[in-house]
Amino acid sequence: MCGGKGTRLESDREKPLYPIDGIAMVDRVVTALVQSRIGVVYAAVSPNAPETRDHLSASDGPVTTISTAGDGYVADLRAVLDRPDVTTPILTVAADLPLLDAAVVEEVLTVYDDRGHAGSLTVCVPEARKRRLGTSIDSRLDTATSPDELVPTGINVVDATADDSTAESMTYVTDDPRLAINVNRREDARLATERIRRSTDR
Repeated sequence: MCGGKGTRLESDREKPLYPIDGIAMVDRVVTALVQSRIGVVYAAVSPNAPETRDHLSASDGPVTTISTAGDGYVADLRAVLDRPDVTTPILTVAADLPLLDAAVVEEVLTVYDDRGHAGSLTVCVPEARKRRLGTSIDSRLDTATSPDELVPTGINVVDATADDSTAESMTYVTDDPRLAINVNRREDARLATERIRRSTDR
């Protein structure tokens, strides 16, 4: 999902193209997906981010772009799910997760596999984890089943029947910092860059 404007980053670049340690966030996400067992990678693009659309369409790479209206995450996701060439369940990933890697993708897929492929899976981190990391918090999961405040990570498994009242929805909670740092503001970008540089210096 890479059709957002990213105005909170206060940058002249579109959010998916914002560089983290010299590499556009969307390219980092695509690399993680390609290196995992995901078979087909689609990018939901919109008029809000034309340079991102052009960037992803410019090469013969592994990404197929799908144009959406840019009316928001839910509406754009529905436009993707409504396409006949997209089969579900699908893994959805926000372009603002630059620490994502193939191992994290595989972990989420394994959790979904272990739960029997029933309904959809929302991946969350505790709000306390994000506060300890110092990263921004822009939304919370509305749930009465958890004693902790949970924050969606931007990675989910979505089943086409998710709107059906009979579909089961599951929540997976992780402390993994690779999923706890969404880049919405400059400070988030700085934290992500620091973590990447620390990991490559080992």
